[in-house]
Amino acid sequence: MARGNETRGPPLSALPDVELAALASAGGRQAFGELVRRHGSAVRALLRRMGADPATADDVAQDAFLAAYERIGELRGHGAFAGWIKRIAARLYIKRWRRRGRLEALDDAEAPDLGVGGEGSAAFRLDLDDALQALSEAERLCVSLCCGAGLTHAEAADALKTPLGTVKSHVRRGLDKLKARLSPQDNGATGGGAESMTARGEHG
Repeated sequence: MARGNETRGPPLSALPDVELAALASAGGRQAFGELVRRHGSAVRALLRRMGADPATADDVAQDAFLAAYERIGELRGHGAFAGWIKRIAARLYIKRWRRRGRLEALDDAEAPDLGVGGEGSAAFRLDLDDALQALSEAERLCVSLCCGAGLTHAEAADALKTPLGTVKSHVRRGLDKLKARLSPQDNGATGGGAESMTARGEHG
């Protein structure tokens, strides 16, 4: 069956993102469909980590991919599609979040206690999603923007219309709590996941 400019060469699933994006910018819907298939789960997971419920994550992810398809030409020669689509989705979610008047969550309210009880932390292998749920909403949002969507602190502050210092404070506090949560002290683990997030979060 003919596929226009997608008829020749290896199957779409074998092509790197940059080639799929080039095909999509030339009108290749199937090529863009492969990008959606390849990155849809990661985008929805990011939105869930930012605090979206499943239905909202699905809606925002769909809107993000529609926006990306309309702007796919902007990606030529610029960065990776994975990071680009996550930034689009994150900003769309922030717009929805702000419309619902939830910016008061960025106030410096007390975050929930993250102390690990005496049950023996080695018995609990908390994954990142579980740990993020234990953060305050503001901390979770800022950490997800800066470490999940790849925004700099300045970009996150601009998206949230929040002072840069507030964003930096939420990111640092959130990462410190994640590190403590994901690094059981009783076995000397270093918490590589949280360490790597800290490295990504300390920019901008």
